[in-house]
Amino acid sequence: MDGGEMRLPSFTLHRLPTLADHLGGGDRPAAAIPNPIARHPLYHPSPSFFISDNDVAFDPSGVRAAIVTCGGLCPGTNTVVRELVVGLWELYGVRAVFGVRNGYHGFYSEGEEPLPLEPATVRHWHKAGGTALGASRGGFDLARIVDGIERRGFNQVYAVGGDGTMRGLVEILREARRRGLAVAVAGVPKTVDNDVGVIDRSFGFHTAVDEAQRAIAAAHVEAESAANGVGLVKLMGRSAGHIALHATLSSRDVDCCLIPEEDLYLRGPGGLFEFLYRRLKRNGHVVVVVAEGAGQRLIPRPTCGEQRRDESGNPAFLDVGAWLKAELRAWWAEEHAGEPLTVKYIDPTYMIRAPVLHAAGALGDPRRHGRVPGFVPGPINGNYGYIPVDEVAEARNPVDTRDHKWAWVRSVTNQPDFAQSTEDKALAGLYKAV
Repeated sequence: MDGGEMRLPSFTLHRLPTLADHLGGGDRPAAAIPNPIARHPLYHPSPSFFISDNDVAFDPSGVRAAIVTCGGLCPGTNTVVRELVVGLWELYGVRAVFGVRNGYHGFYSEGEEPLPLEPATVRHWHKAGGTALGASRGGFDLARIVDGIERRGFNQVYAVGGDGTMRGLVEILREARRRGLAVAVAGVPKTVDNDVGVIDRSFGFHTAVDEAQRAIAAAHVEAESAANGVGLVKLMGRSAGHIALHATLSSRDVDCCLIPEEDLYLRGPGGLFEFLYRRLKRNGHVVVVVAEGAGQRLIPRPTCGEQRRDESGNPAFLDVGAWLKAELRAWWAEEHAGEPLTVKYIDPTYMIRAPVLHAAGALGDPRRHGRVPGFVPGPINGNYGYIPVDEVAEARNPVDTRDHKWAWVRSVTNQPDFAQSTEDKALAGLYKAV
């Protein structure tokens, strides 16, 4: 707010690049190919559905499309692949659609030939969790991937994955351009914790929040059934606490929600442990939800060597749930020896990733009529748009702790702000010394 006026985020509209731009043709017009959807006997979308209602960039009879799923599991991945296959076949008349197995390295791995896909193949895929094509982290070898694309004659590549997958797709597009290959790429953001920027949400997020309720409900039962019972639930969210936030609001059994975007401290006046103790004395139990990226700067790490990274190149986080449980028990033994304490720690990560998509629509909308060589389709303020894949690869979507949702969490849990001022830190140090 500034002088009573609200400042909304700004967006820059770009001219959509064409395949001719991708190949260095500039304003050179591409061959006009009639749009198959415009002549479809049964499907008649509104005119606003199209970027151009006259032509497309690819003749469906010459399309060889590759679909690859990368990274960790997410509810709805099979649904996205199914919709891509059915859309390419039924709406566009494409007859050469292939599934690349086990992530990016499936483009070049020996013995992992792409799987031919058609509507009959994927008919029931949406009824199963995981990904029928297989997925993996890492394995990104740019030269070998593009060699595989070129060798197999793929001219459309659909990659379903998170920010690392999108960054890889940017590199594939650039290398294809450098080689003069007429290859279009499209990304479908896959992030169970909804941390990809620009788009409103990713498929599977609502399912993840629903599944998190089961873990929170179990933690609540365990905590209520013990003297000074603490139910501690760690939820997914490396850099963004959206699952923890939405699960807390949906549950209403949560006493404290900890997310990466908010600092915290454990001991001393106004600290987390003091708050939990007061809540235990009042209610006899507490439920704490912590996102996996919260409190990472507080957890002791080995002093030698660089921070370890996972196969995707992301910093390897330490287990904040196990650390918080150990620290709480140690503090309790020091400050409240003789009083009972029961801490039940639940990590439902794999339960949340594996289920079938519950009710949210997938983003796997195979709109290829736009002649756009590198884009991500997604909802922006409720309207679908085309977003340059390089922007999605770098954009982030942290929880805005100044907006109404976080304020709502604070009003539901009645938790304080655990961030310390300079005076608070000095007082906490004095308190600890005493």
